[in-house]
Amino acid sequence: MDISEVSERSGIAPSGLRYYEKLGLISATGRNGLRRQYDPEVLHRLALISMGKAAGFALDEIAAMFRLNPTLELPRDEIAAKAAALEAEIVRLKDLARLMHHVVRCPEDDHMECPRFRTLLRASTRARRNGG
Repeated sequence: MDISEVSERSGIAPSGLRYYEKLGLISATGRNGLRRQYDPEVLHRLALISMGKAAGFALDEIAAMFRLNPTLELPRDEIAAKAAALEAEIVRLKDLARLMHHVVRCPEDDHMECPRFRTLLRASTRARRNGG
């Protein structure tokens, strides 16, 4: 597959593909004229890169994983830690959304007079202090 097809199928601009290649995240199998050629498996690698970025891994962290595991065996312990951090962030964001929805529906003119608001606010503050 040439670089334009990989770009079209992955949604990553050719400049991004060249940058990923420079970082060692992907590699071309050769050239057809001036156009880089890639093995179709590069699409799986690009999907993993996108997943890693979405999960909060930096490109240099992803590149290190790939260098250590050229067969794409992913480091389960690092991914488990990242998944746990994402789950904690989801809980924190759900608590925050619950608090904000309550503010919108709260019958009290002064939110600090509302016992439910105060409870949600304490829970939100506790979650932030505990790293969630």
